[in-house]
Amino acid sequence: MSTDTVPTDVAVDDSNVDDHDHPSDSKYFQIALILGVLTALEVATYYVDIGPALIPTLMVMMVAKFFIVAAWFMHLRFDNSLFTKFFVGGLILAVAVYVIALSAFEFWSKG
Repeated sequence: MSTDTVPTDVAVDDSNVDDHDHPSDSKYFQIALILGVLTALEVATYYVDIGPALIPTLMVMMVAKFFIVAAWFMHLRFDNSLFTKFFVGGLILAVAVYVIALSAFEFWSKG
């Protein structure tokens, strides 16, 4: 058995840490309110017949919510732009797969 322990008095070099001002609590409440309204609008599309505009409307709201959550709650707007490119690339891939799946089931030709 090993009895190696990790020293607790090791100094941490904070010189490479990028400090930024965190948004206030009220800002987080505003963002949560916006997300709540967008979610209510998404749920309302079930009860309101908007015809062929349903899928594009839901997709726009989905993308908006994704960007709000990624930018504010995941602090993406404060990180390296490479992370933003990964998130946007994943979002584009997800939307493309969704459109391909809908096309494979001939969703667009239904009247």
